[in-house]
Amino acid sequence: SHSLEGFRARPVLGQIIPERRFVEAVNREAYQYQIGDFPAEWEAWIRKKREDPPTVEEILRNESYREEMKQKVKDVSEKDKLLQAKEYEEGLVAEPSHTQVKGHASAPYYGKKEPSQDPTSTANTFQPGAWMPPG
Repeated sequence: SHSLEGFRARPVLGQIIPERRFVEAVNREAYQYQIGDFPAEWEAWIRKKREDPPTVEEILRNESYREEMKQKVKDVSEKDKLLQAKEYEEGLVAEPSHTQVKGHASAPYYGKKEPSQDPTSTANTFQPGAWMPPG
């Protein structure tokens, strides 16, 4: 599905300029490509993470493998959901409770709607009141 060609711009003898690599679209205009359209193999070649440009066969083989892995992950996830539902139904596992967090227990206003302007004191601790802008 990707029609790309890679090119190397080699430096002239005697110059110390690194090799430049670029890819040109064969079937589409360059502006039609979006991020993620280039196969990872081409990205690796452009960034000099690999020596040779990828072959069409390699790209197709890797795409096929990625699709196969996506399907396996999906299958395992669905199987796990069914197993969890069965375990909940049989009472083997408690269903997760839906807790509503209302602040951190160490906060001086835990369980209250909002911080108080009034200072608070409990035993040996003192918490000054929250500053509120005038007006």
